[in-house]
Amino acid sequence: MSSKNALELKNVEKSFGSVIALQNVSVAVEKGSVTCILGDNGAGKSTLIKVLSGVHKPSKGEYLLDGVPVEFNSPRDALANGIATVFQDLATIPLMSVWRNFFLGNEIRTQVGPFKVLNVKKMKEITKEQLLAMGIDLRDVNQPIGTLSGGERQSVAIARSVYFGAKVLILDEPTSALGVRQSGIVLKYVLAAKDRGVSVVFITHNPHHAHLVGDRFYLLNRGQMIKRFDRDTVQLEELTKAMAGGAELEALTHEINVVRK
Repeated sequence: MSSKNALELKNVEKSFGSVIALQNVSVAVEKGSVTCILGDNGAGKSTLIKVLSGVHKPSKGEYLLDGVPVEFNSPRDALANGIATVFQDLATIPLMSVWRNFFLGNEIRTQVGPFKVLNVKKMKEITKEQLLAMGIDLRDVNQPIGTLSGGERQSVAIARSVYFGAKVLILDEPTSALGVRQSGIVLKYVLAAKDRGVSVVFITHNPHHAHLVGDRFYLLNRGQMIKRFDRDTVQLEELTKAMAGGAELEALTHEINVVRK
């Protein structure tokens, strides 16, 4: 029987020697949904991403894919099982064209006599079609990807992952270095990926961006999941307050107001 969750961590721990980076972490990513994991710097987001993407094996706990326990030895293993990760650096080559970046490592080749040559025409056509299917209308897929804005490059990376069969798409702080408009572009394509049936894990420190697209929210702090919210039952203000530390934020606000007086 198929699970309603595309991916799930159960009581996962990750330690490096005597240092425990993640402790008793449980996350359920429902199929065709956007699951947001929020945390400040030092919360453990980077370690969690590496566990999800196959870079690190959990020291304890279970990693389930469609309800079945799995164990990955590398990111390639995770990718082969439909888990794609878009890291902040995007793994793109700025001086290469958009279509070359789209097919990087997955080039289409055609047999010509004794040789296999790149089928450039087909790759350009597919790139254009797939970007359009995600709502991305680029003037020219021959242009270097480095000439695109940060939001557009993120969007191409998302479209590439969807095309190559990602069932789960993990996004590592995709809006952290972007302005308001460019962040909006990326959030639009997060929802476009969801609409195409992909389960998205959106890792961020920005509750405003998370609340715009998320269906479920987890709050990570010092390597532990401390709260979980569902979209139907949480307002942005509550999410922001929980992210900022609630009582700590109130105390800080009071302190600042005293100083200003």
